[in-house]
Amino acid sequence: MASKGAGLSGSFSAQIQDFADQAKEAIDATLRDIIIKVGTSVITMSPVGQPEIWKINKISLEYNKAVAEHNDNLRKNPQNFDKRGYLRRGLKLNDGMGILAPKGYVGGRFRNNWMFSVGTPDNSTTEEVDASGSGSMARIVNGAIEFKAGETAYITNSLPYAIPLEYGHSSQVPPSGMVRVTVAKFQQTVLEAIRNNQV
Repeated sequence: MASKGAGLSGSFSAQIQDFADQAKEAIDATLRDIIIKVGTSVITMSPVGQPEIWKINKISLEYNKAVAEHNDNLRKNPQNFDKRGYLRRGLKLNDGMGILAPKGYVGGRFRNNWMFSVGTPDNSTTEEVDASGSGSMARIVNGAIEFKAGETAYITNSLPYAIPLEYGHSSQVPPSGMVRVTVAKFQQTVLEAIRNNQV
């Protein structure tokens, strides 16, 4: 006598397995989204060195601004122009103070030093300058693509001035830092990623 249900084996089991596979992929996709959003947050808040706003250049900036304002005010008075329409000799200031920065300095090294790793932190640094942060973003996205649930991801910046920047060394960084702001909105980031990757 044939048993009840003979020939129907596996249909329910296959459905459960299919759901489990979808759920696992949704979890992995959610974690990848979280990693990319965290990386994007710290990269976009990372300052790009601008010597003209450094404290050491404050006096130069103020002086150069005062010279520009003086010359602008001269142009507002028609009596300051000769018959040809040029400012009269001796009125315009033609000087200014230079901005101090290391020779050949270009900002963007800090923004390009966010590293991604799985299992252990990546403490390496790069000399490459990239004010856009696209190098850092590429490392994070490429690493996140391979990331699986159960692993530990690290996003690090090992430049010696990373911690001073986080705690107020740059006027370009929010007072609550780059990492601390990202951590503060972490729960919101997680919830958004879960919503976007529901099974």
